[in-house]
Amino acid sequence: MSFIENLFGGKKDSTSVVLVDISADSVAGAYVLYTAGENPTMLYTRRFPVVAREGEMQERAMLRALELLGETLLREGAPVLMRAVGSGSIESVLVSIDAPWQKTSVRTEHFEQTEPFVFTRGLVAEKVASTSIKVPEQLRVDESVIGTILNGYETRNPYGKEANRASIVILTSFIDERVAEAVISMLRGFYHTKNVRPIAGNSLRFQAIRYAFPHERDALILDVTDSSTSIALVRRDLFVAIAEATSAEENDSWVKNVTSELTDIAKHYPLPRTIFLLARETKVESLQKQLGAADLGKLWLSDDPPKVVAVLPSHVSALVRQSPSSSPDLLLLLMTLFAQAREGQGE
Repeated sequence: MSFIENLFGGKKDSTSVVLVDISADSVAGAYVLYTAGENPTMLYTRRFPVVAREGEMQERAMLRALELLGETLLREGAPVLMRAVGSGSIESVLVSIDAPWQKTSVRTEHFEQTEPFVFTRGLVAEKVASTSIKVPEQLRVDESVIGTILNGYETRNPYGKEANRASIVILTSFIDERVAEAVISMLRGFYHTKNVRPIAGNSLRFQAIRYAFPHERDALILDVTDSSTSIALVRRDLFVAIAEATSAEENDSWVKNVTSELTDIAKHYPLPRTIFLLARETKVESLQKQLGAADLGKLWLSDDPPKVVAVLPSHVSALVRQSPSSSPDLLLLLMTLFAQAREGQGE
């Protein structure tokens, strides 16, 4: 069964879904229509800031904003869906949760046998299960094989092939269990469905960027939120490293922290010359200038600085149709693209 069938409840010509993006500083939602053989259509979008009251924990402020978002989606978005497809009901909810409530890591596992062997899904499932870890008070929401190497070569369709040696790259994401339960419970109450799937925000975006820029086989991805900056290294279409900078503030310390993490990565891997910068629209230009002004060339052993590409809604909008009731929200567009691309892979 494919990703969208899993998420949206079976094989259908068209499926209506709600996408929800949650971060420490804002929450957003969208109604999206997926139709077989077509680009998805974003029917309605809305974003609200998360504003903490004096002495209030950020988690409580986020849940209050999420409640407002849910009420608005039902009041304003459901009628838009009704006019588009004849029904205001949805099949499921995909919810992306960001730092400080999520963590993402990458690991590589190796298969070692004395004789050539046939690489099978069963072998992979056994390896993933035997090496998986549990983190106290964290809900594991995603553990995906995002790359396979057979006999030293990255392989797209590895199953059923014979190998002397093999490796798999596994992307694992966790979400704070208490926050995940509160978010899922609230969304189930709004939409009367048990089909609410949470995923870590930077895990989703790291994968969506690969779909949005399929010809960039080697790149660094900087995913900047208010509370952290995640850095992913992609080499030959494979995630090989993920690091976390300690500050996301727009000042010298942010550049220093990012440079420090890149320096550590460069000790183990050659750095690609393309950097994709993901950030809130109000901050992305400033952050791009900061990176452009930093002396990053020394990490590449070159006088030429790397190319910093600020990812904008225009980079993705050609892949997602939008109705007049929606706005080009980059994070929601990437969520839409993620689900569509995973459907194409039949995961």
